[in-house]
Amino acid sequence: MGVSVERLKNINKKLREKIEEKRNSSEDDNLFTIDMNSISDSNEKKTTKTSAYYDIPKDLANAIEIDEKSDPTRLENLVRMIELYEKLDISKKAPELENIFMYKAMNISGVGLKEEDFGEIREGKYVQIIAITYEPDKNGKKRAKNISLGYFGKAETLELSFKNEIIEFVLRWRYEKAFQNLKHYRVLLSRLS
Repeated sequence: MGVSVERLKNINKKLREKIEEKRNSSEDDNLFTIDMNSISDSNEKKTTKTSAYYDIPKDLANAIEIDEKSDPTRLENLVRMIELYEKLDISKKAPELENIFMYKAMNISGVGLKEEDFGEIREGKYVQIIAITYEPDKNGKKRAKNISLGYFGKAETLELSFKNEIIEFVLRWRYEKAFQNLKHYRVLLSRLS
């Protein structure tokens, strides 16, 4: 599963060439294009999309500071998360994709995400994707605020594949958020030098 330094250099070179090509073309200037075939090893599982090229909105790429030098695993995660964002209609509640990472946390009601109950439905409960942010109350004290990003009905009525896509979206969001947190700590550590 490891990727050699030489392979990463080749991937970065191809990504830079593709980005430059995209910048010079008259196509939509609001997209950042990634050739997923150049990132994934040929023997690894291919993504489900028919095209090997994926467009990431530039506003999102800028907001989360991702570019052709980013970790290929992060790029693949982000591409799949965007697919699920569209498929699950999260855009109805969070129309600006680049703002989806302003939330501090994300969870699912109606389905377990802990190790001991992972993926188990909670009978009689409704499934929702819940984003959590912190806002000051009238006294200026920060309080958690839950925001529903998607309502999917009763847990026991969901198809297994659809339930898994809901779980996958939340896990992929958390994974990207972890990349962002890593950067924060790298910046803090660099200030100590």
